[in-house]
Amino acid sequence: MNEILADLVVWLHLGFVFFVILGFVSVPLGAWRNWEWVRGRGFRVLHLLAIGFVALEALIGVTCPLTWLEYQLLGRGEGSFMGRMARSVLYYDFPPWVFTAVYVALALLALLLWRAVPPRRAGGR
Repeated sequence: MNEILADLVVWLHLGFVFFVILGFVSVPLGAWRNWEWVRGRGFRVLHLLAIGFVALEALIGVTCPLTWLEYQLLGRGEGSFMGRMARSVLYYDFPPWVFTAVYVALALLALLLWRAVPPRRAGGR
């Protein structure tokens, strides 16, 4: 049962990563294509908070709660084939400073996008 829960956590984790990537792709593309939804305040705040949280975790040296939960559930097991596939997309063997540098750079990029493609003001269009 724990392996199934670990697989669910890794898929949730992968969804989080794809949400962050979607933001970095969709905001400039949406600004160029005049997609109104990329200027939605809720989406933009969530995106900025998501990458900001990841960057802050990396800067202070805290393990991601989803990673921690997944490994607690997994124990010594490997999970399902699909879970292993998802893990192979998420986890890489690089020094921690590489991840910290990337996450901080992405957080700065999110702030830059906030300025370059500002979200709509609350209650406005």
